[in-house]
Amino acid sequence: MADHEGEHEKHESAAESLIDKITEKFHGSDSSSSDSDDNKDIKSAAAAVKSKIYRLFGREKPVHKVLGGGKPADIFLWRDKKITAGVLGVATAIWVLFELLEYHLLTLVCHILILALALIFLWSNASTFINKSPPKIPEIIVPEDIVLGIAAAFRIEFNRALAILRDIASGRELKKFLAVIAGLWVLSILGNYFNFLTLFYTCFVLLHTVPVLYEKYEDQVDAFAEKAEAELKKQYAVFNTKVLSKIPRGPLKDKKLL
Repeated sequence: MADHEGEHEKHESAAESLIDKITEKFHGSDSSSSDSDDNKDIKSAAAAVKSKIYRLFGREKPVHKVLGGGKPADIFLWRDKKITAGVLGVATAIWVLFELLEYHLLTLVCHILILALALIFLWSNASTFINKSPPKIPEIIVPEDIVLGIAAAFRIEFNRALAILRDIASGRELKKFLAVIAGLWVLSILGNYFNFLTLFYTCFVLLHTVPVLYEKYEDQVDAFAEKAEAELKKQYAVFNTKVLSKIPRGPLKDKKLL
């Protein structure tokens, strides 16, 4: 993991590294002095310069932290190449099996159960062939707390999604509403050309390739994204002036019931 962390530090922003070096240098000189005001000024200046650096989607944390940290982020960013390659290999095998070979899920489940039952049956009756006591078949029980934890996590995320949709549909933020409509429209177009499995597999592959590429070339991507965002803001301002501002809107004041 130390080597992986070293590689991650090499890909950090040059501007942020320069700011950190300047800050550390001033910290070292300030350790021998008692002037706390200068120390605060240096920190505030460094924070001000750092806040001006554009980051995609306004992120303030490293990509590893944005992805949640821990093992999942390590897999997405190829910190453990064997595990990531294994996950992608399994996903690719499933996609090839169901999409290219047109294998059906029910048929696959039945074949796996047939093979598993046959192996367990031969294993339990191995004493007939090797003149030894048959091996004990392990008992598999799904813990209740795991099932309840998964159900609770799914309930929380589902309620959060409903709350977001309700907030968007309330009409308070027109930009967010238009962005969601545009995203759903793009998904509807993609649905005409790809089935669910292919679309899911494509998103799965992108999730394991785009973050690591962005982490490697984040300075170039952020610079391009800053220019693109500025251009989009100009186009939106024109669209807002010519179209959105002319749409009549009713009052959004809350009515109090007496």
